[in-house]
Amino acid sequence: MNERKIGILGSGEVARSLSAGFVKYGFEVMVGSRSPEKLESWKKEPGLNIQIGTFADAASFGEILVLAVKGKGALEALKLAGKENLSGKTIIDTTNPIEDAPPENGVIKFFTSLNKSLMEKLQAAYPDAHFVKAFNCIGNALMVNPDFGGEKPTMFICGNNTDAKTRVEEIVLRFGFEIADMGGAESARAIEPLCILWLIPGMLRNEWTHGFKLLKHTQVNYSQ
Repeated sequence: MNERKIGILGSGEVARSLSAGFVKYGFEVMVGSRSPEKLESWKKEPGLNIQIGTFADAASFGEILVLAVKGKGALEALKLAGKENLSGKTIIDTTNPIEDAPPENGVIKFFTSLNKSLMEKLQAAYPDAHFVKAFNCIGNALMVNPDFGGEKPTMFICGNNTDAKTRVEEIVLRFGFEIADMGGAESARAIEPLCILWLIPGMLRNEWTHGFKLLKHTQVNYSQ
């Protein structure tokens, strides 16, 4: 992969986990925040060789970008990053449209419908950027080389640009996942709700150490 500079928009748990993963594999990383000064102590953690800046700084720096903010703040984060800094770039969209409402029996609520995903809204707002949905349906502690006893979990991705998906696939493979390419941006309507399913065991039983696996039958005999 030629793109060695990663700009991460966001500084929460997802952003920090993925930052450490990129550093582990030799990428240059800049993390963007509304309040960069608040990240100085984190920046000094042993082995964490990253730069800190604003959303615009990180977006300008990165050859590949990672959108790692709360779903409700996604459009604002991209606005602060600057349209000129997003154009033509691959943006790994980790966001989920989680509503600010309590769950019902472990089931969280979304502010989107099944007929329009958050990623589709982001793509429509920034048509010159190349959004790829990934890392939205697994916990941040399991985003980089998770240990499932030798089994690799599946990372479901989608996006409209083939080259962008290829770039993201290289990262996902390096981070220890198998890939299931679900097609264009419309498929985010199905991928984003996987977050709801992933969260249910945690909400109900405080279980957070699972992932998804897509099984494929290697031989199908339709004549029987």
